[in-house]
Amino acid sequence: MGLKEEIKIIKERDPAIKSTIEVFLYPSLYAVLFHRLAHWFYKKKCYFIARLISQLTRFFTGIEIHPGAKIGKGLFIDHGAGVVIGETCEIGNYVTIYQGVTLGGTGKDQGKRHPTIKDYAMISAGAKVLGPFTVGEHARIGAGAVVLQEVPPYSTCVGIPGKIVKRKDKNIDPCKNLDQRLPDPVQMEFCNLIKKVEKLEERIEQLESEKK
Repeated sequence: MGLKEEIKIIKERDPAIKSTIEVFLYPSLYAVLFHRLAHWFYKKKCYFIARLISQLTRFFTGIEIHPGAKIGKGLFIDHGAGVVIGETCEIGNYVTIYQGVTLGGTGKDQGKRHPTIKDYAMISAGAKVLGPFTVGEHARIGAGAVVLQEVPPYSTCVGIPGKIVKRKDKNIDPCKNLDQRLPDPVQMEFCNLIKKVEKLEERIEQLESEKK
C-alpha cells in the first residue's frame, strides 16, 4: 500500500481533517510507513536495525509497533499516543485503533502470544487486548475494556474483564452469558441479586393471588 493510499485512508477516517496537507501532521501515517520498513528488515533477520527503526518511530510518534507485528492495509491509528502493538500481533485490513490501546501478551510464553485482529475491527481508546486469541471481523472493543478472550465477528465487547454485550446488532443478557473460566465477582453478584428480586416478585404475586 503506497503513500497515496495511506493518506486517503486517514482522510476518510477522520472528519477533523480539512485539507490533505494536514495528514502529514498525523503520527499514524509515519508509524505505519516506518513499521513497514522495520518489518522488512525484521523478515531479513536484521533485528537490530528493525528495532532501531521501531524505537525511533516510537520516540517521534508515541506509537510503539514491534517490527515483528504483521499489519494489513488501511490501518488507522487515531491520535495514537500510548499505542503498543506486540511482536506476534496480526492486524487485518482497514482496522481502526484509538489512543492508549495495548495489543499485548499475558506472559513470557514462546510462539504466538499476542492477539489477531481481523478486518474492519475497531478498538477504542484505552482498551487492552491481551493474549493469543482472535478479535473477529467488524468487532468493536469499548473504551477502557480489558479483553482476555476471543471476540466473535460483528460483536461489541465492553468492561473489565471484557464481555460480549451485542452480537450482530442483538443485545446479549450478561446474566445468561457469564464466563465461569474468568468470573467477574461484581457482575456475578449483580446477576444473583436480579434472580433474588425476580423470585421475591413471583412470591409476592403468589401471596396476592391467594388473598384474592
